[in-house]
Amino acid sequence: MTSAPDPVADVYEGRDGWLFLIRGNNRVLEQYGRPGVSRGTLWRWRRIIETRVRRCARLGATYFHALAPEKLTVYPERAEGLAFDPARAPALRLARWLTASPGARAWVDLTGAFRAQTGGPPLYLRTDTHWTFEGCALAYSTILGRMGVPPRDDIGTRRDRTALPFSGDLGRKFTPHRVELAEGTALASEARRVYANDLLLEMEALGRGGDAHLGTHAVFRNDDPLADPRRLVIFGDSYAQHTGHSPIATLTALFADTFREVHFLWSTGIDWRYLEAVRPDFVLGETAERFVIDVPPHGIRIERLAELARERKLMGAIMGGDSPSPEPPPPDAPASAPEAAGAAPR
Repeated sequence: MTSAPDPVADVYEGRDGWLFLIRGNNRVLEQYGRPGVSRGTLWRWRRIIETRVRRCARLGATYFHALAPEKLTVYPERAEGLAFDPARAPALRLARWLTASPGARAWVDLTGAFRAQTGGPPLYLRTDTHWTFEGCALAYSTILGRMGVPPRDDIGTRRDRTALPFSGDLGRKFTPHRVELAEGTALASEARRVYANDLLLEMEALGRGGDAHLGTHAVFRNDDPLADPRRLVIFGDSYAQHTGHSPIATLTALFADTFREVHFLWSTGIDWRYLEAVRPDFVLGETAERFVIDVPPHGIRIERLAELARERKLMGAIMGGDSPSPEPPPPDAPASAPEAAGAAPR
């Protein structure tokens, strides 16, 4: 009889209780070795980003691409005793593959920005794979800098900093759970959600809105006179997502506080028909660095993605067998076909 995998084996405990995801579905630590992420996969990502730049331009939008760095990439010294090469980080390798490519215009160097700030307040939670408020705010300002949009300079003063005990997606893999004291990230804002798809609404009705992942779709409106009047569409994952889970900060909340209108679609693939209908000014593709190992699917439709997720999650919720995963799931299933240059959506 085969024993069940040990979830703690997916986590490495470094200095001062810092936890790092090293295995899981995406074989994180392997991506820092040789061969790591294959050259073919990096080449396909280069072509995908180039295609997105061109197709967005034809729609009158500017495309930007950002990888949310792994803790291993940003804080290798805190993973003391772990053998890996941070110079082989997937984000650094993909950035090199974009050299002299039209896709380089879209690249947002979050890794460089984060590494430059490691001497300040922690950018990640100790027991979680995700950012603190400071880390999210740094990603937000770095992305806006590439867009040429000034960040709101009063965000920190409108934040609820109440500190509470917290066990993150890595801390919950242990028995008993590893706990830290973490400040809240809730933000007083004029932004309001004006649309949520059925997947999100039905999961919220079950008291499980935070478990609405792949296929989630939400739209936010901000009538604050100080808001930038332009429209942003985000295709992202748990680092952006539709709502903040204090003390986990998410990009969509900060962008919704900045722009007149923000659309969030939980997907690494691009729904081109949606963009044709919405006609945004900016499009942001955000992906966790560990998900670079899988190229995104081609020709996705957010409605179909949500329908598939609803069938799985709602049936699981009814049967009591779909408990929240301690590790945020990959934002898309492995691609059956990459986004090809000039290809029309199916």
